[in-house]
Amino acid sequence: MPDAMSQTAQSTADSSRPLAVIIMAAGKGTRMKSRRSKMLHEIAGRPLLGYAISMAEALDPSELLVVVGRDAEGVEQAFEGRARFILQAEQRGTGHAVQVAQRALVGFEGDVLIHNGDHAMLRTASVDRMRALRDRTQAPVVILTSRNPLPGVVIRTAKGDVERVVELTDATPEESEVEERNAGTYLVDAGFLAKALSELDDSNAQGEFYLTEIVAIARRMGSAVAAMLVADADETIGVNDRRELAQAAAIQYRRNAEALMAEGVTFDDPAATYIDTGVEIGRDSRLEPGVVITGPSRLGEGVHVKAHSVIEDSLLGDDVVVGPCAHLRPGSRLEQGVRIGNFVEVKNSHLGVGVKADHLAYVGDADVGAGSSFGCGSITVNYDWTDKHRTTVGEGVKVGCNANLVAPLELEDGAFVAAGTTVTKKVKSDAIAVSTGRQKNLEGWGARRRKKSGTGESGSGSDRG
Repeated sequence: MPDAMSQTAQSTADSSRPLAVIIMAAGKGTRMKSRRSKMLHEIAGRPLLGYAISMAEALDPSELLVVVGRDAEGVEQAFEGRARFILQAEQRGTGHAVQVAQRALVGFEGDVLIHNGDHAMLRTASVDRMRALRDRTQAPVVILTSRNPLPGVVIRTAKGDVERVVELTDATPEESEVEERNAGTYLVDAGFLAKALSELDDSNAQGEFYLTEIVAIARRMGSAVAAMLVADADETIGVNDRRELAQAAAIQYRRNAEALMAEGVTFDDPAATYIDTGVEIGRDSRLEPGVVITGPSRLGEGVHVKAHSVIEDSLLGDDVVVGPCAHLRPGSRLEQGVRIGNFVEVKNSHLGVGVKADHLAYVGDADVGAGSSFGCGSITVNYDWTDKHRTTVGEGVKVGCNANLVAPLELEDGAFVAAGTTVTKKVKSDAIAVSTGRQKNLEGWGARRRKKSGTGESGSGSDRG
């Protein structure tokens, strides 16, 4: 079963130079208008910063540094053990962020990849191409460029050589019309980076230290600057507000669907299907429109998820059918051939081979044996207002419509539960639980009711109460 994260595959670069990675994630993110760090907002089920870290991890760097600022403790906790965190206590621009991180690289010899943590869509393959360009040109600085309307304008000489990068806020009207923009990702020789950082100044409109200045510094030193125009502009979008967060999520959902389709999964409408990054789905499975699958869910082969069904943190075996409009909540485990129909909810339950609940049922905190079935309206009553209790249903058990299974409870193999029954004690094999009394019809009840009320109505349904 393929992992939809496959677009961040292991690096194939053959550069022999050691690599360190600096991810800048200290920004305040004020345009998000949020109580928490921008870096922790999710895209397709994973925090924004997680994509940049995963991309960097695939490069197998010697050092992976993440510069943090706002909500540093929360960010570090979310990614504990995956990177070394550097605190930028005072945010004075991108150049200052790298200056703070560079102190942890004293003595490092090799290349340094510098990347913005809010640029979640960059693929490892694009960094591999940057490394190949660096090896080929021996330029001390390689920048990634894009046709997206980003704030850094790439200025070239008449010969086409990269001369400098100008922030849009400092650009002349003519410069602001240039379409090639700096994507904010740099591959820099570590020795050159240390020298260039020492020459940065804050004499600009924002009073900040711009990392973009290292391009002009390289040219003053007589060194060439190489630029690689990214083929897919989606890789260079940044996330600064909720609109851009949604834009990035749409791109990631599309990538996840494309990766799964390449492995034999059918999407009736990929644009209307939302599969989290990391979800695994086997071949010959089919997903109808409106399906949402989240968390570390794994679906086997030949699974059919019908329209508007939601699957959260669940495991499905081969040939399972879910929906339409079904909900598998976290902790659900469905074995081969299980059938969950419309408006059925399953939570924290293990359903054996071939179990069926075709409509309007709730199975929560239950262990259900192979071949058992639940009728319409049947539910497990698992909560007593204080604790959750489990229900154990054996193999081949038949539960009738509108039955209540009050946990803790056991139904042995081959037991039966009659329609409308509330079961509160163990049902043995081959026994049927019946809690309803014998039906009694009261003849003439309607006429007596009308006489008592004095309405004289014929019982045609006009009594609206």
